[in-house]
Amino acid sequence: MVKRIEVVAAIVQYGGNTLCVQRGPSKLDYIHEKIEFSGGKIEAGELGGQAIKRELREELQLNVDQADYFITVQHSYSDFYINLHAYLCPIDHRGIVLNEHVDASWLAIEELSSLGGAAADIPIVDKLIGIK
Repeated sequence: MVKRIEVVAAIVQYGGNTLCVQRGPSKLDYIHEKIEFSGGKIEAGELGGQAIKRELREELQLNVDQADYFITVQHSYSDFYINLHAYLCPIDHRGIVLNEHVDASWLAIEELSSLGGAAADIPIVDKLIGIK
């Protein structure tokens, strides 16, 4: 049976731009240096909004007050299956610290589709730019 994982992704937005972060090198092709939205696994007993706030503190030293549910994406990788719950997280500054990623970019919505990011993020980007 394929492992199922519940994860969250933050669509961090400031001044009309959206934050994208880049993973470092990995032996796993589907995450190797991929551009993605910050986030991670939901821990036991956590709600999605709580998980996204925790992940942003851990990964970016970013405290957010607001995390509004946006979309859930179901995606199957070669060795596991995820339910990816995305949240809109507006912020009032761009101050972040990269604790787990190698790079970050603030992009306009229309620039997001050209990134070639993580496969599970594509439906999120499509909804953001109005394709779906």
